Amino acid sequence: MLWYHVFFLAVIQGLTEFLPISSSAHLILPSELLGWPDQGLAFDVAVHFGTLIAVVGYFRHDLIHILKDWTASVAGGEHTANSRLGWWVIIATLPAVVVGLLLDNYIQANLRSMAVIAGTTIGFGVLLWLADRYASKRLVLEQLTLSKVLFIGCAQALALVPGTSRSGITMTAARFLGFDRQCAARFSFLLSVPIIIAAAGLKTCELLLDEQALVDWSAMLWGVVLSAISAYLCITIFLKWLERIGFLPFMIYRLILGVFLIWVISLGG
Repeated sequence: MLWYHVFFLAVIQGLTEFLPISSSAHLILPSELLGWPDQGLAFDVAVHFGTLIAVVGYFRHDLIHILKDWTASVAGGEHTANSRLGWWVIIATLPAVVVGLLLDNYIQANLRSMAVIAGTTIGFGVLLWLADRYASKRLVLEQLTLSKVLFIGCAQALALVPGTSRSGITMTAARFLGFDRQCAARFSFLLSVPIIIAAAGLKTCELLLDEQALVDWSAMLWGVVLSAISAYLCITIFLKWLERIGFLPFMIYRLILGVFLIWVISLGG
């Protein structure tokens, strides 16, 4: 890849992984619209590790307490709010793992088109705004239950379809259940940790098994650094401004992007 390919794709991955606008769609579109070469498995691994560094770094204190209390509860200790949150994160991750193992090949082969991305970008953008506009705002994370966690987890599985947005659909589900914006965003970001670990691990295994894979170590290093910096800044600004701006700007952006993609598709037809 050329240097501006590396810069653009790494920054886009860092920003869109946590904003409710779909990182997978934004990484597919440059090759579809601009004719850029596929970034390859090695670069995918790099930018995923970069976003993982960002979210773990931002929530490091929360994650330490969650892991400590969860480990103690497994060993027979007392259950706390943090240990329960650890269990909820694990349970909410399972639906996406199961669906990914069963349907990933089908999704990769059939649902990575611009038409699918346009439809999911518009549809799930409107759904996000409706959830934010009309849902109540009473619940906090301590009020999570098994049924609520499974609902959010099943919603997260939909994000395997490009254009859906993992962060967007999990925050949509949480808002529909009545959780306030900050709690919905926080739980969504905590859920990203095992999902990104799984995605990065899977891509790493694929890379190791691909004897013909070429690794540009310079591009990988810059991919990690740039995606980590942009993701950390994104999380910080997003959580700071979420209560003020809500989700309407993201719906508007998704509508504009979706309509633009439909226009591009019509030109191609």
